Amino acid sequence: MKKIGSALARAWRVWRGNNAPGRFIKRSYANAAGARTYKLYLPAGFSGQALPLVVMLHGCKQTPDDFAAGTGMNELADELQFLVVYPAQAWTANYSRCWNWFRPRDQRRDGGEPSLIAGITKQVIARHNVDERRVYIAGLSAGGAMAAIMAATYPDLYAAAGIHSGLPYASARDAVSAIAAMRGQRSDASSLLPAVPTIVFHGDKDTTVRHHGGDYAIAGAQHKSESGEAGGRAYTRTVYRTAKAAVEHWLVHGGGHAWSGGNAAASYADARGPDATREMLRFFLHGPARSGL
Repeated sequence: MKKIGSALARAWRVWRGNNAPGRFIKRSYANAAGARTYKLYLPAGFSGQALPLVVMLHGCKQTPDDFAAGTGMNELADELQFLVVYPAQAWTANYSRCWNWFRPRDQRRDGGEPSLIAGITKQVIARHNVDERRVYIAGLSAGGAMAAIMAATYPDLYAAAGIHSGLPYASARDAVSAIAAMRGQRSDASSLLPAVPTIVFHGDKDTTVRHHGGDYAIAGAQHKSESGEAGGRAYTRTVYRTAKAAVEHWLVHGGGHAWSGGNAAASYADARGPDATREMLRFFLHGPARSGL
């Protein structure tokens, strides 16, 4: 009877895990650089199995809840089974809650905001049995620029990156050069090859962070472009490949400074255009589109 009871208990735990609703919980992390809260989404049916993790960095004036609503990432997590963590920028660190991607001390490994974001990532990995081979990072605007920094400084932690309406690594060194970069003037350092496979979305009508055609082009790389339409907007997708780098670039025609294919009820999200959330997850889990290459 004791063995039967134990078997029934195990079966109950499995059933309960498989039928558990998704949970969106608040946590915090601190190190020598400071402290940040974050929101963690555990998808429906999660019961401790090893799953991928997506780190999502919000844009200026956003919160984790707002960013989650605008991107629909949690809903896709339920469908495809992965965890999502949303580090929250503190207003005491930046009054507009922007990640400080333009400051040299926040562009280096093991210091400043990168150390906090990496620390949150590692804390979630350790506590929730994350598959360490499948950890990804993405962001919008200032969060996109910070995602580029994280990919460049922690290529051993993140397997791929997604940058939406953001800027490449080392695009600025202070507030003045940040404004210039957002207007389309980039530093030489921003042309460094991405350290991990990277998918980029940018609207060609973005007046906040202007699209710059050479941002993610890889000199000498095999590449091919294709045009299409999705969600009521045309796009041009270009895939660049070398032995050491892979970039998939989506230019959304008519798109502004907003998450493409998102929930327009949230801030900085455009319901029209290709579904950036789904395309990023396809890229993270399955790699760059071949586009005939």
